[in-house]
Parts: sequence; structure tokens; C-alpha cells
Amino acid sequence: MYMSDEEKQFDLENRVIDFAVRIINLADSLPRTKVGYHIADQIMRSGTSPASNYGEAQSAESHSDFIHKMKICLKELRETKIWLTVIERTKILTPSSRIDPLLDENEQLISIFYTSEPLAKVLS
Repeated sequence: MYMSDEEKQFDLENRVIDFAVRIINLADSLPRTKVGYHIADQIMRSGTSPASNYGEAQSAESHSDFIHKMKICLKELRETKIWLTVIERTKILTPSSRIDPLLDENEQLISIFYTSEPLAKVLS
């Protein structure tokens, strides 16, 4: 089935919003320890940022502003991947299978942003 550019945009918008919600829920489930609070704070910042920056990109003031916001989305998604990996490797949250779907979605979003036409031209 063919999706219009508007439908693709809306789909990506929903995906980054859903990802942010999942990150919020993950952060809320981390242990109430010094380490847990630190990781929760960090992953909340990086994992929710792509949604708001993608929203800002849709109202960019110029092409370069749009590219800048999209690059921020990519940067924050990459940081989130690191924090998810830290959570997985430290086994701070069990079972670790709770992290796998988030890591998968994170990888997919990184791929989408990296290969998006405007960014692909700039990054290549």
C-alpha cells in the first residue's frame, strides 16, 4: 500500500512520540538508587528529545534549521542507544528482554533518520 509523504511524516511522528513514552516508562521502572536515578535522568533527556526536535523540524525556519533539528534527533537517538546498552549490560533492569524491543526500535529510528533524504545528502 502506498503512503503519501504526509502519512509517512505522521507515522514517523507517532513512532518518535511512542518511543518517548516507552523511554519514560522504562526510566520510571529503574531502581531508586544513585545509579538508577542517574541513568533515568540521562535516558529521559536523550530518549524524549527526538520527539520534540522532530516536531520542531516540521516548523523549521529554513532548510538548514530543518537539517539541524534532524541531526539533533539522530544524535539523541544514538545517545539513547548507549544508555539502553548500559542498562542491558549492567542488568540493572530484569529481565533484560524488556530492553530488546526498545533497542530494536531505537536502531530502526536511527536508520530512518540517517537515511532520510535531507540528512543523507548532508551526511554523505
